[in-house]
Amino acid sequence: MPESEAKISIFDSAVMLGDSLTESTRTFAHKPFKLEEHIERLYKSLKVTRSNLAFGKDEMLRISLEVLGANLPTYGSNQDCWLVHNISSGLSVAGADPTLKGKPTVMIFTQPMDLRSWASFYANGCHAVTSMSRVIPAQSIDARIKNRSRMAYTLAETEVKLVDPLAQGVILDIYGNVAENKGGNIFIVVDGVLKTPTTDNCLAGITRETTLQLASKLGIKSQETTLQPYDLATSDEMFFTSTPYCIMPATRFNGISVGSGSVGPITKKLLKAWNELVGIDIIQQAQDQLSSNA
Repeated sequence: MPESEAKISIFDSAVMLGDSLTESTRTFAHKPFKLEEHIERLYKSLKVTRSNLAFGKDEMLRISLEVLGANLPTYGSNQDCWLVHNISSGLSVAGADPTLKGKPTVMIFTQPMDLRSWASFYANGCHAVTSMSRVIPAQSIDARIKNRSRMAYTLAETEVKLVDPLAQGVILDIYGNVAENKGGNIFIVVDGVLKTPTTDNCLAGITRETTLQLASKLGIKSQETTLQPYDLATSDEMFFTSTPYCIMPATRFNGISVGSGSVGPITKKLLKAWNELVGIDIIQQAQDQLSSNA
């Protein structure tokens, strides 16, 4: 249906309780990237949260591709898009028992893939800054459950932008260990070894997993380990990974130059490997959007 006709009740649990699960897949040259993996992770979240969806993964894949197919004609040949899933628990009755809900609300839509805010970071790197707020502990909500309750991430991102309006957030856990970004994972390079936090305190990102796979193919050693701000500040290279930009280099951390202060060689190798994997020049796509908007 058209966006103007897409509606949910003000009493939906997504509105009343911030109770909804989500996945965001992107296309490369109009082809969805690892959509099956995103749907697989969605159904794991549904299982852990005891959500009862009437249809399975195969039907979800079919419907998702149908929505994407209906929308692709509205995108130019050089444009890509998000394919987003939001699933709430349905109508929520205000009262003593918040688990009393109706039929789940399934929302699937596309949006243009807008890369302009990240475009300059490919060449120059971003400024990574730690927030004052911490991630929600896994003892409260396991970080592997991808949900739409984004208040904690929004507060953290607001805090880092008090330091630098263009800063990209590094959120720590309650023990002071590096966890994640508002929408991505964090990597550093130390003495040629690629390191990233374990999924004990951060989302098991599909872009994160893909980057580790590419590193293995390139013969780059990697470790999933505990990291602290000291490790980021003294690293040779640093970058974020996320669905829209794939790899976003960081050349400063809390005002300190990361390595030489330039995008490092391993980061560049991994970006090149991403280009080869998805069949487009990711950096050029972002720069083209900037140029067309000038």
